[in-house]
Amino acid sequence: MKKIIIPFFCAVLFSVPAAAQKNTVAAKTETVKSKLTPKEVIDNYLKALGGKEKLESVKSVILENTISVQGMEVSMVAKKMGNRFRSEQSVMGQRMVQLFDGEKGYFEKMGQKQDIPADKIAELKKGQVIDALAYDAANYSSATVEKLDGKEYNVLSSDKGKFYFDVSTGLLYKTIGKEGSATVRSYMTVDGIKFPQEIEAEGNGQKITIKTTKVAINSGVSDEDFK
Repeated sequence: MKKIIIPFFCAVLFSVPAAAQKNTVAAKTETVKSKLTPKEVIDNYLKALGGKEKLESVKSVILENTISVQGMEVSMVAKKMGNRFRSEQSVMGQRMVQLFDGEKGYFEKMGQKQDIPADKIAELKKGQVIDALAYDAANYSSATVEKLDGKEYNVLSSDKGKFYFDVSTGLLYKTIGKEGSATVRSYMTVDGIKFPQEIEAEGNGQKITIKTTKVAINSGVSDEDFK
């Protein structure tokens, strides 16, 4: 079962910001109220990524990634269109596929399929081609400022989790949720839009590093990819 958790953990934690759940082991830290509203924090994030209008112009993406986990290197190609996604991983010569067609989905390994759990479907339906567009200020009553790793971050918290945005750049730095945590170590710019380039994650007892090597925007994806 653990072999199938790896790609699913990545998809849920990184593809759908709203999928994060309340963290039960968050470290205690001093917090103060931010001068910004949740909407302003999110607006600054979208601006830092390239601007809301430009982000909304993206109808599809292809992401080529390398995942390092437990001493293994896993190559992954993910395609997204609307709230649909398909990813294929190659692990030691074995091919794994996970697919969500907007209504239902599955994992496939060595010809065997397993349906995505029903309790994940509602959140996956909220997915966006550009993950940042899934953030809704109405989900957060206020924003706080916390220090983390020696820097200050505007933090949005709710029963969905905690999201840390760099005060100086506006960019998302870290998410913490029930299923794990993810830290964006660097960003890359493609056609004027910033994408996470390196992510360090922990979840389900595993530590994962995801490096994005290539991003293709608005090309190479069709409805056939999600059937």
